[in-house]
Amino acid sequence: MSRWIHRYSAGERSNHWAVAISFVLAALSGIALFHPAFFFLSHLFGGGTWDRILHPYIGVFLALVFILLALRFWRRNVIRPRDREWMRHMGDELHNRDERMPETGKYNGGQKVLFWTVVMLIPILLLTGIVIWRPWFAPAFPLVVLRIAVLIHAVVAWLMILAIIVHVYAALWVKGSVRAMTRGTVSPAWAKHHHRAWYREMTGK
Repeated sequence: MSRWIHRYSAGERSNHWAVAISFVLAALSGIALFHPAFFFLSHLFGGGTWDRILHPYIGVFLALVFILLALRFWRRNVIRPRDREWMRHMGDELHNRDERMPETGKYNGGQKVLFWTVVMLIPILLLTGIVIWRPWFAPAFPLVVLRIAVLIHAVVAWLMILAIIVHVYAALWVKGSVRAMTRGTVSPAWAKHHHRAWYREMTGK
């Protein structure tokens, strides 16, 4: 057996990192506009004026590269009965009681729920962001619509940040996961332990 199992292509990894980097930039530039206490972050983008100019463009880029990512991965993220079973046993996963966990494919139930959560949040951020985008689109909407859009945009942005924090924490917590998105491969032991059904699919064992 090969020492490594292929998990992600170069194109998939590049797409993922484009989403990751643009999300960090969008989050930092957005937080700078959220409250005066965070305004110092605007200096990362050249000051308040440039932060306000760049944030929506970064957001649009994030949405576009995420659409490409979602199109690549959605089939593997369809939620199946074994994923619901995995979610019911998530406490066992957190306590390393792996013998109680159902077999999983390329992604487990938690990863799939996170994927579809982001799929729902990104369009909301994009649409509300377009509504409040000055000077291009905001003047076309009444004040009450702008206020509602700002509120929704802020709430959804924080939910998105929390979702990505969970994603990053899980990747760091499960040793060997980061390699999949840096080199594209995982060890057979990692695959067999965390994604047994996918391991069998890839190795025929």
